[in-house]
Amino acid sequence: MNGQLLSPLSLAFFLAFLLVTAGITWFAARKSRSASEFFNAGGRVGPLQNGLAMSGEYLSAAALLGMTGAISLKGFDGIVYSIGVFAGWPLILFLVSEPMKRLGKFTLADVIAWRLDRKPIRIAVALASLPIVLFYLITQLVAAGGLVKLMFGLSYFPAVSLVGVIMLCYVFFGGMLATTWVQIIKAALLFSGSALLVLLLLAHFGFSPAALFTQAVSRAGPAITGPTLLPTLARWDTISLAIALVFGALGMPQILTRFLTVANARDARRSAFYATGLVGVFHVFVLLLGFGALALIGHDDILKTGGAGNMAVPLMARLLGGDAFFGFICAVSFATMLAVVAGLTLSAATTFAHDIWAGVIKSPSATSTDADRDPHAQQPRVARTAAVAIAIASVLLALRFEGQNVAFMVGLSYSIAASANFPVLMLALFWKRLTTSGAVAGMLSGATAAVVMIVLSPTIQVEVLHKALADVENQWWFVSLRNPSIVSVPFAFFISWAVSVMRPQTVEQQGFERMQRVLDL
Repeated sequence: MNGQLLSPLSLAFFLAFLLVTAGITWFAARKSRSASEFFNAGGRVGPLQNGLAMSGEYLSAAALLGMTGAISLKGFDGIVYSIGVFAGWPLILFLVSEPMKRLGKFTLADVIAWRLDRKPIRIAVALASLPIVLFYLITQLVAAGGLVKLMFGLSYFPAVSLVGVIMLCYVFFGGMLATTWVQIIKAALLFSGSALLVLLLLAHFGFSPAALFTQAVSRAGPAITGPTLLPTLARWDTISLAIALVFGALGMPQILTRFLTVANARDARRSAFYATGLVGVFHVFVLLLGFGALALIGHDDILKTGGAGNMAVPLMARLLGGDAFFGFICAVSFATMLAVVAGLTLSAATTFAHDIWAGVIKSPSATSTDADRDPHAQQPRVARTAAVAIAIASVLLALRFEGQNVAFMVGLSYSIAASANFPVLMLALFWKRLTTSGAVAGMLSGATAAVVMIVLSPTIQVEVLHKALADVENQWWFVSLRNPSIVSVPFAFFISWAVSVMRPQTVEQQGFERMQRVLDL
């Protein structure tokens, strides 16, 4: 299967999507003339549209390819990715959707810094968000490289570079408006394509899910339908992964900033409600597709295509629907990656331009009427420059992660988000005594702990740097964890609490009371 070229009809799906999104980007470029229009689409996106775009931010290559691949290779043990991430969406709906809209303007830092000293918070959020975005970008680029290798037989580096160039076009010219509509189109294509593939799969088994699971068990054994009895360290690792997936979504900047594109708090809540439903339905598809790939293709044949199971869905699409449907699913997968990386890049660029450039480097009180001197008018230009740097860094890093399962890599990104942004966001919204020093210390210590543990873990040391597993296992037990959240999340909460208690700030506590009055409006 590897390296087979697309048929002309399959290639047409690719070209059609690229032409449509190019048109959207051109249209959005004409509309994105101010910082507000570039960064949050002027707050004019409807709740249903935003719910689709928000689900599109989440339904990345990891959801379509990585989670399905993990289930097809591991059976029940791969379901933890689906359950864990979906469990975070009700928390987003009830805890952060309305506060984000009422308190925020462009970025997550606006919300955390609402009652605190803004400059230190903006710097801390930017520093903590960078590894989150980079890991997530690497994930999408790894999936893109594997997909293009499967379809066109190109080498990995040109494939990854091509995706980087296309995503820059979306961000560079269209901003949030273009990214939003690309997400909406991608979400619609992803749902329709996945639903059609599920129908073809069920039709193959006479619309009997029982027959599907029976054949999967016959090919892989009954153990795939239940959890594997794990050694002690692996059990802690699974719990740590679950913590990251559940709470990491509440710290992902590209998801949270979606609440700022709607008109009011009610629309923000409705957006989260729509996104939660869409994500929930999609995970039912993922469960069926994962076991379907195992039943039809088999564990060994899936592994032969490389990517740790990432290509299970495209292979099944070719088997059930022929080359044309294979091209459609590949086009949808490619669209998924492009849309997500564009949203991620824009989120990171916005953080730098709004929080660091306008909020720290330049005086936020600048009132010059000269657009070339006003730091606020310069924000889109600065964001575009930052997007180029982020794209180059992510492409270079993606070269080191070739062949990794993308769902697992997203777990690492969620681990950093759960460790850095989630604790401080919760404390900023719900704990009166949080101080600026406590927030900055908790955010940076959580991000640092997560990144250091990931770098020292078997994920990097063995699978990326190719060191001997025995040497890594001789390290301290918590360093040997593949997912650090079970250590880094409580550590971030503790540091924020301890620093805030040791250095209380009466003025910032009074700011909490003012914030509550705004949230109660």
